Amino acid sequence: MRYTLIGLTSAVGLALAAGSVSAQQTAPSEAAVLEQRLAAMEGEMSRLRAELAGLKAEKATPPGPPQSAQTTGPALRFGGFLKTNALFSRYDSGDLATGSLGRDFYLPSQIPVGGVREHSDADFIAKQTRLTVSMDSGSGLGGYVEADFQTTPGGGSERTTNGYNLALRRAYITYGRWLFGQDWTTFQNVAALPESTDFVGPTEGTVFVRQPQVRYTLPLGAGYSLAVALENPETASITPTTATLIENDDDRLPDVTARLSLKKPYGDFAVAVLARQLAVDNGAVGATASGYGLSLSGKVPFGTKARHDLRFMLTGGEGIGRYVGLNFAPDVVYAGTPGAKMETVGITSSFAAVKLGWTPRLRSTFAASFLSGDYPVGSPALASKSAQSLAANLFFTPVRGLDLGIELRTGKRELLNGQSGRLDRLELAAKYAY
Repeated sequence: MRYTLIGLTSAVGLALAAGSVSAQQTAPSEAAVLEQRLAAMEGEMSRLRAELAGLKAEKATPPGPPQSAQTTGPALRFGGFLKTNALFSRYDSGDLATGSLGRDFYLPSQIPVGGVREHSDADFIAKQTRLTVSMDSGSGLGGYVEADFQTTPGGGSERTTNGYNLALRRAYITYGRWLFGQDWTTFQNVAALPESTDFVGPTEGTVFVRQPQVRYTLPLGAGYSLAVALENPETASITPTTATLIENDDDRLPDVTARLSLKKPYGDFAVAVLARQLAVDNGAVGATASGYGLSLSGKVPFGTKARHDLRFMLTGGEGIGRYVGLNFAPDVVYAGTPGAKMETVGITSSFAAVKLGWTPRLRSTFAASFLSGDYPVGSPALASKSAQSLAANLFFTPVRGLDLGIELRTGKRELLNGQSGRLDRLELAAKYAY
C-alpha cells in the first residue's frame, strides 16, 4: 500500500512537471486531457486512503468469539451458600442424643421433658451449606434443584470425618404459569420468615413443609396473584396409648392448597387455605376424617429507606399438625381398632418478628413464637401440647455476600400431663452466599 501511494505521488509530480513545460507548446485540448488525468489520480488516491483507514479500524477492533463458542442450549446458573454454625445449648429437663436434629437447630418437639438438668452442650456444624442449580431454556421452560446436608440425619461422625449426606430440598419444573415438582407448600409464605442464625427460626409459629405438587399461579393485576395446587398427602397419627408419630401412607386424595398474595410498596401479604382428607388403613380396619386450615402472613417495611420491617404469621385449623411447627403435633388420634373413631387435633400457632436496621451493615431481629394443640379426650399424656420461644439476634455484613450473626433463644415445650422442659441456646453463624 505504501509503495502504491509513493508511485502515485511520483506520477503526479512528473505529470505536473510535464504540464508546465508543454503548456506553452500544446493546444488547449491537451491541457484539458492532463486535467482529467490529474482528477482521476486524485480520485484513486482518495479511494486508497479510505481503504487504508478501513484496514486500520479493522485491526483496532477486537475479534469476536469463534462460531463454535456460541451456544444455543439452556442457561445454567449455580448458587447457594456456605454456612457454619456454633451452638451452645442447655436443657433443664434432660439431654438430646447424639445425632438428634434438635442438636443442630431449634426443633421444639425434641426439647427434653421429665429428665435431669445437665451441663451445656457445644455443637459445631456446616450441614446447612446449600447447593442450587437453576435452568432456563429461554422459551418459558425452566427448572430448579436445591440440596443441603442438614435434612437427612446420620451419615457422619463427629469423632472423625463429619461427613454427611446430601439431601434433596426442592426440585421442580416450571412452564409458563405451571410448576411441577417439589417446592414449598402453597400453604406457606416463605417471604414472611424472619432472619435467624437458626435453620428455621420461629419454628413452632410457622407453616413449614416442602413436598411434591402441581401448582398453577394466576396474576390478577394490581399486585395480586392467586396460586392453586394439588400436593402430596400424608397423614401423621398417634394412638390413645402412645404419642409416637406414625406415617401411615394410606391417603387417597391429594391435599388442596391455595394462596392469595398481594405485593405493594407498603408490604407483602398472603392468605392461604388448606383442605385435606386424612386416612388410616391397617388392612383390617380404617377410617377417614377431614382437615382444613387458614393462614395469614405478611411483611411490612417501615423507617428510613425501609430499613426496618415487621413480619408475622397466624395459622389455625383442624388436622393440619404436620404442616405447622415441623409436625410438632399429630393430624389425628386414632386407635386403629374396630369401631374406633378418628379425631382431629386442633392447631393454633403464630409468630411476630421486628427487624431493626441499625446501619446499612448492622441489623437485629426480635421474635416471639408459639403453638398450641387442642387434643380430643383420651389422648396420650405424653403428647406435645404447646411450645413457645423468644429470640434476639445481631447480624453484621462486613462485605457483600458475607453475614456474621449471633443469636440468643429460649424455648419451652409442655406435654398434655403438664410436664415441661426448657432450652436456652447461644448460636453463632457465618454464611457466605454466592
